[in-house]
Amino acid sequence: MDIVKTGIGLTKTIRNVARFREIITVFWKNGFDEFIQKTNLHSKVPGFVLPTKRFQENSYKAGETFWASLGFRLRLSFEELGAGFIKVGQLLATREDILHQDLIKELKKLQNKVKPISFEVAKKEIEKSLGKKLEDVFEYVDENPLGVASIGIAYQGKLKSGEEVVLKVRRPEIEETLDNDFEIISFLVSQAERVSDEVRYLGIKRAIDDFFGSIQLELNFLIEAKNCETLRNNLKEIDKEGLFVIPKIYNEYNSQSLMVMEKLNGVPFNSIPNIIQEHPEIEKKLHSAVKMFVRTILGDGFFHADLHGGNFFLMDDKRIGLIDFGLMGNLSRKNRTNLVAILYALFTSNYENLVYEFLDVADYEVIPDHEELQKDIRDALAPFLGLSVQDMDVTALVHSIVTTLSKHQIYLPREWFIIFRALMTLDGVGKSIGLDINIFEVLDGELEEVMKELLSKEALLEDAVWIGRDTINSLRVVPRHIKWMLKEFAKRKYTFDIRIQGIQRDIRLISKSIYFLGLMVLSSVLAFSGVFLLKDVNYDSIDTIPVVVWIFWGLATLTVFRASAFIRKR
Repeated sequence: MDIVKTGIGLTKTIRNVARFREIITVFWKNGFDEFIQKTNLHSKVPGFVLPTKRFQENSYKAGETFWASLGFRLRLSFEELGAGFIKVGQLLATREDILHQDLIKELKKLQNKVKPISFEVAKKEIEKSLGKKLEDVFEYVDENPLGVASIGIAYQGKLKSGEEVVLKVRRPEIEETLDNDFEIISFLVSQAERVSDEVRYLGIKRAIDDFFGSIQLELNFLIEAKNCETLRNNLKEIDKEGLFVIPKIYNEYNSQSLMVMEKLNGVPFNSIPNIIQEHPEIEKKLHSAVKMFVRTILGDGFFHADLHGGNFFLMDDKRIGLIDFGLMGNLSRKNRTNLVAILYALFTSNYENLVYEFLDVADYEVIPDHEELQKDIRDALAPFLGLSVQDMDVTALVHSIVTTLSKHQIYLPREWFIIFRALMTLDGVGKSIGLDINIFEVLDGELEEVMKELLSKEALLEDAVWIGRDTINSLRVVPRHIKWMLKEFAKRKYTFDIRIQGIQRDIRLISKSIYFLGLMVLSSVLAFSGVFLLKDVNYDSIDTIPVVVWIFWGLATLTVFRASAFIRKR
């Protein structure tokens, strides 16, 4: 990649060069001169001269580890370079699976180091989104922000109709800034992997690329508003006591750059020291809350993936409020089935199945030694099973998992890491507020109910129908592709010396056989489905057999007739 030529159009090219020059300068003076010289990055910009000022090692505390020093210098660089790099630093601070804990500790300090924008700038963005004056919609908007993040700024206000609300405003030009910075960051990581086997071994480039794709969702506040409403509807199905409060969304004012939602009257968990001691009545509710969140992961596959103490609110009526729906996990039914299988293998200490389930969902370049991986996973996880959150060292647990996966060069896709990170975050929230809860016990308790749903009669019937349909479609396509392949083969004038007479007749016979076999498979599926539906039905005679059973059997019979007619016709 030539960084000078990145982007489309002259304006973007010039901006990239100027930004690249600034980035190299900042990294150089913060102690990355050796990396820059090894990768020859400064030569990418013609006429660029490296600054003479360098980072002073003694500005960091003596005796600290290499990783702490590296994290410190990265944090200084990211803070100076602004929103795009701060966002990447925040991402890296969540990747306990690939980075050292001392580096993570430093990067976590970036959470509160984002510079705000002036209210006048924010006001222009709000009015641009609304298409009208601020005073036409809001009775007032407090100029002092409630929160400052790398993507958006939150303000509190009041609608003309009297409702107290929170306005989340996207930073101006943040989308272009992030695109530009991420392009350069991706290049820098590629260069680091080129000169360092250790960096390449960590798989940071993979994590950065995954993050670049997901950040586009966070930039669109309409998606966050939809996430909020979806989670509220899902929780209604399991939150029978109305324990959770999800803010109301005012969609009539929302856009990709502005979100208006109900203001929750409560206090963030991380602002209440000794919350369990001060509010003992909430402990039982918190236990129920954790179970419900586990249920959203295993049952719905749609869950809040950023459950830190600042996103939980203790409401005035002692209910639990929840905010910030930009980062959500979303698992398909297949992935939920894989997750349940992984957890079941874990709880039953079936490490052989656990290895196969991990390999079914993980990314790896070389197939690992299954027996060695099984032994390593057992050794890594066994000491932590059964411990409560107060006794468990989550950092040690993560480090054990990291060591095992790194040893075998196995990488979990982003959506799977989000799951495990969400579960660990629940543990972390529990520990921070003094809630003694065994997350493994909660998972085990919910597992049986979720397995019943995944293996229910309706779910199995749906799978059977889709398997039958996909089988028929696949079997019908195979003869066509064989025919097309032969035509392409003849078109390119490829020939065999051996000539086989009547090959087209043989191909037709094979096609007929495959299609007939597919119809018979579908007929068997339909017949079995009818029999399966009789499992829980009491019947004394033919008249008491349910109509739906006769329908399935009738379809099975028609399919057999269709197969017979096809054979006779062809």
